[in-house]
Amino acid sequence: MMNNNWVEAVQFLREGSHFLVISHIHPDGDAIGSTCAVSAILKRLGKSSTLVNASGVPEKFIFLPDAERILTPEQVREGGPFSRVVAVDVADAERMGEIEGLVTEDVQILNIDHHPTNDRFGTVNLIIDHAASTTEILCQLVDELDLEWDRSLAEPLYTGLLTDTGGFRYSNTTPAVMQLAARMLEIGVDAGTIADRTLETVTQSQLHLLRRSLDTLTFAEGGRIAWMWLSREDFALVGASEEDMDGIVNYARNVNSVDVGILFRETDRGEIKVSLRSREIVDVGVLAQSFGGGGHARAAGCTLQGSRDEVVKLLLERVTERLREGSSA
Repeated sequence: MMNNNWVEAVQFLREGSHFLVISHIHPDGDAIGSTCAVSAILKRLGKSSTLVNASGVPEKFIFLPDAERILTPEQVREGGPFSRVVAVDVADAERMGEIEGLVTEDVQILNIDHHPTNDRFGTVNLIIDHAASTTEILCQLVDELDLEWDRSLAEPLYTGLLTDTGGFRYSNTTPAVMQLAARMLEIGVDAGTIADRTLETVTQSQLHLLRRSLDTLTFAEGGRIAWMWLSREDFALVGASEEDMDGIVNYARNVNSVDVGILFRETDRGEIKVSLRSREIVDVGVLAQSFGGGGHARAAGCTLQGSRDEVVKLLLERVTERLREGSSA
């Protein structure tokens, strides 16, 4: 039997006729996969949709069914303003980007997400924080809606599962995740092609950016913290974009002695974006949330103001505190 959140989510989708579907800025495989999957779900319900991401679609995900329909807010020319929004993989409302011109004042939002730090900004909140990905939640939603599965629906759902579990390597790879993946393979998903496109293929600018970041690799706290820095000039010199950062922070965390890996990136506005990854001891989701960010226990991020030295010093102090607390617990 469905709990109230599931009942309300199903009712929300069945009652509306046209929806804005939106995911978080600088989207990953779960965000784009979830957007495409909701598009497929709404089609099966006889509904229409407009798909939006404020940052656009990374090239590696453009092969997914309906990914080419995802617009930036500036590209939306018809259908709005929208009174019904489905937000997927969005931990807080600001992560949707600038959408005020796209929605009505009395907008109703269905917030579907798996981040423990989600601030429940929706009119209806379907938040399952133990799910490996938002697409895992959508898999159950497909069944709750009693919809027919096919490859066009399974591909984006599988992509979200694959990427948010790091190719089924992270600790969030549960028996339920593997059962869902097997189910989608039986439907006909080409696992090898999806893995190659989303996990294995890199751009030349991404490699150049990685090289520049590794040149800054620094260790602290006896090798238990590793951090890297990317400046605005680094991006300009190699012709890199935001999506070329994908996976770089993991190189810091993957060093055998390291529990917390950090990537600092200077933005065009002078802010410093911080990506955090941890192995075992530090809950970086809680840490990022204390700085106004969010995420998961093992992967999170935040944005800070200040000089390079100030921000690095502050983060290293906080991470060191958490490491020492965790080690002595």
